[in-house]
Amino acid sequence: MTMGTPSHGPDALSGPKVLLVEDDYFIAVEMQRMLSKGGAQVLGPVASVDKALTLIAANSEIDAAVLDVNLRDIMVFPVADALETRGVPFVFATGYEGTAIPARYAHVQRCEKPVDMDKLAQVLSNEIKTS
Repeated sequence: MTMGTPSHGPDALSGPKVLLVEDDYFIAVEMQRMLSKGGAQVLGPVASVDKALTLIAANSEIDAAVLDVNLRDIMVFPVADALETRGVPFVFATGYEGTAIPARYAHVQRCEKPVDMDKLAQVLSNEIKTS
């Protein structure tokens, strides 16, 4: 898996704090590696809504987040709501169809699993720049 060009690869995420919410160990490790390699400070990964909400409450500065939609049969939407309340941009990383995501999140970017790490880095970078 290549990281892409500097504008969309590792350098695209230089510096931000990124919350990673993912319950699949292997996907979480790969995302964490990619984000860290890109210079991001990764909060997590965490695999549950409760742990994610705890991290959000404990960190006043979160620049962006990557959210798996289904965390061991619990939907991540309370985490998405908490991030939206704080004005933190996020993307969904999911195997679900867009129709499975509530309409209130129609504006949120969705990266389909298996996640292309280059695309994820580019989408996160764009979300951070426009927030």
